[in-house]
Amino acid sequence: QVQLVESGGGLVQAGGSLRLSCAASGNFFSINDMGWYRQAPGNQRELVAAITSGGTTNYVDSVKGRFTISRDNAKNMVYLQMSSLKPEDTAVYYCNAKGLFGPLRLQYNSWGQGTQVSVSS
Repeated sequence: QVQLVESGGGLVQAGGSLRLSCAASGNFFSINDMGWYRQAPGNQRELVAAITSGGTTNYVDSVKGRFTISRDNAKNMVYLQMSSLKPEDTAVYYCNAKGLFGPLRLQYNSWGQGTQVSVSS
């Protein structure tokens, strides 16, 4: 069992900054790949940023240069630093983690419940 809990969402003005946090807990053996997804009303959920256990990152083109994903393996945390926010960034942001859990090292793919990010113009 691997649980993810997001925090840090809120309402900000365009051009502002916000940092999202995701805490992983449970009987996991390892957390391999982590990512942040977002979903606006009526839209599909899209990958915003991803980071591997080795620190390699990928971003959707629309957030490159504005968002930074990072992780703290010792604390089982992943973060998304968002700057120069735009109204089109408004969405529910979800944390995702893939890895192995338990003594048998079974695979998991876990999602958090999401945190709302609203950017006003």
